[in-house]
Amino acid sequence: MLVALSDRQLTGRDESHLVRLPSGHRLHAAVAEAFAALKHDANQAGFKLAIASSYRSFARQLAIWNGKACGERPVYDDAGEALHLASLPPEEQLQAIMRFSAIPGGSRHHWGTDLDVYDAAAVPEGYELQLSLAEVAPGGMFDPLHRWLDERMAAGKSRGFYRPYETDRGGIAAERWHLSYAPVARPCEQGFRMEMLKHAWDEAARPQGVLLRDVLERQLPELFDRYIAVPEGWCPL
Repeated sequence: MLVALSDRQLTGRDESHLVRLPSGHRLHAAVAEAFAALKHDANQAGFKLAIASSYRSFARQLAIWNGKACGERPVYDDAGEALHLASLPPEEQLQAIMRFSAIPGGSRHHWGTDLDVYDAAAVPEGYELQLSLAEVAPGGMFDPLHRWLDERMAAGKSRGFYRPYETDRGGIAAERWHLSYAPVARPCEQGFRMEMLKHAWDEAARPQGVLLRDVLERQLPELFDRYIAVPEGWCPL
């Protein structure tokens, strides 16, 4: 029986639900088992399914968020062009960052249920993985893997994995490489609340805090619905 994650686990501040894979990546124990089965299936089909990113702590997400908010990390638009974030109003800064990066405490990667994948066998020597739209687009180096995943998902044979960002719903950009394990992730989606974010920010975000927090809090209900909440029926169990 799966045990529901605590508030601290849902916001990336408690890692006790995770196991470490031989690759060094960490996942929820049930997700690790399911991924091993999917990886075996992929190997049988001629792919070397690998993880680019798995569990991400609150502290790590905070570093990414603050790095973008203060200009230390680049922020890109949908065309892949770098934005001059400081020239935008605070509300537009938020939207630009959240297009590709979650609010600290609000990332699905905190749960240990979500991971970014690629085909290691398709990577040319010396190539630096980008997790870009070009890599997964028709004709891209990882397109064959994702077409195979499409077929497995359509047939109900993807070991419980689906794509929460399969299409652009006006919030987070589509990410074909992002997989989620429905049997654990769906209860996490249903149990997540806005108040958890504020508690996480108060407890774990010192000394710098969450940059742009004042704007985040003013718009949090709208941002939560647009970037974090998942509509009922969005993913199958």
